[in-house]
Amino acid sequence: MERQIELTDAAAMRALVHPVRIRLLALLRREGALTASEAGRRLGESSGSTSYHLRQLARFGLVEEAGGAHGRARPWRATSLYTSWPAVPEDEELAEASLVLDRFVVNRYAERLAEWIERRRDEPREWVEASAFGDSLLYLDKEELAALRDGLQALAEPYLERVADPTLRPAGARPVAFVQVAFPVDEP
Repeated sequence: MERQIELTDAAAMRALVHPVRIRLLALLRREGALTASEAGRRLGESSGSTSYHLRQLARFGLVEEAGGAHGRARPWRATSLYTSWPAVPEDEELAEASLVLDRFVVNRYAERLAEWIERRRDEPREWVEASAFGDSLLYLDKEELAALRDGLQALAEPYLERVADPTLRPAGARPVAFVQVAFPVDEP
C-alpha cells in the first residue's frame, strides 16, 4: 500500500464526496482487504451498494481488487493510507472540486467531533482526560505557520504505520481522529 495518493482530477475529487465512499475507504484503510459483503455488514449497507461504491473508488485508483477471490467474493483494498489534493489548484475546475471536497471533509470532521462530545460521558474517564479539545490564537508569520504544520505531522508520524498494520497497535489502542487545523483568521 502506498503512503499517500494525491487527487489531481476533478472527477476523482467529486467521486470521493459521498458519505458511503468516504466511510468505505476509511474502513479498508483501517481493516485491510474486505469483500463488498463484509464491508456492507460493517457499514450497515447492502453488498450491492458497497460493490457499486467500491467500483467508483476503483475508477480513480483509490481502491483495487486485493486478489484471492473465491467465486464471486472479491476482496478489495485501499491503494494508500492517505488522500491529498492540491491546496492551490491550477485551474478553475480543480479549484471548484477541491472546495467541494474540502467542505465535505470539514463537515465530516465536525460530525465526528459532535458524536464524540455526545458520547464522551459514557467513555472511560481516562480516555476523556487524554483527549484534546480547544484552540489557541497564535501570531505567526508564514514560515512559522508552515513549521507548526510540519511539527504536528512529525508528532503523528510514529503512529501512522499502525493504521495499515494492526500487529503494531498496542493492547487497548483505539482509532483516534487527529485533525490538524491552523489557518490565518481576520483580526477580531
